[in-house]
Amino acid sequence: MAAIGFVVVVAYTVVGAFQILVWNPLAAVPGMALADIYSAVDRAKESLAIPRVLVWSVVGIALGAAVLVAALRRPLSVRTVLALELLVLILGAPSHWMASFPAGMGLADTFAISGGDYSPWGRLLYGVSALSLISLTTLAFRRSRSRRKPE
Repeated sequence: MAAIGFVVVVAYTVVGAFQILVWNPLAAVPGMALADIYSAVDRAKESLAIPRVLVWSVVGIALGAAVLVAALRRPLSVRTVLALELLVLILGAPSHWMASFPAGMGLADTFAISGGDYSPWGRLLYGVSALSLISLTTLAFRRSRSRRKPE
């Protein structure tokens, strides 16, 4: 379970980084090459905050790896591993928004557009985080109900 969770977290961070740095700029400024978008943003003295996005990705992968290492070092229940991996995915949404905000503003200020997501991949990531929140809530609810049952 920990290995599967780690793979999902890595996929989330890779998709998130591509969303911020590649897919969203291309969708926000259709018909323009990515290199030209980056050049225009630079000329406008704006930024797509590449270091911030890379740090976000590394931190996400590190959190997923921490769960994997913890599960390998000592026996953790499947529920505990699942809960921890779901928590990392839940935290992906607000942290992705924070990582993408400067890039969105850089695009908005450079091209006089909205700073929001133009590519559908951002919504997919937020959907994964929302499903993770629902799953973690369900897991916690079931656990609390099973503890209350008389034996």
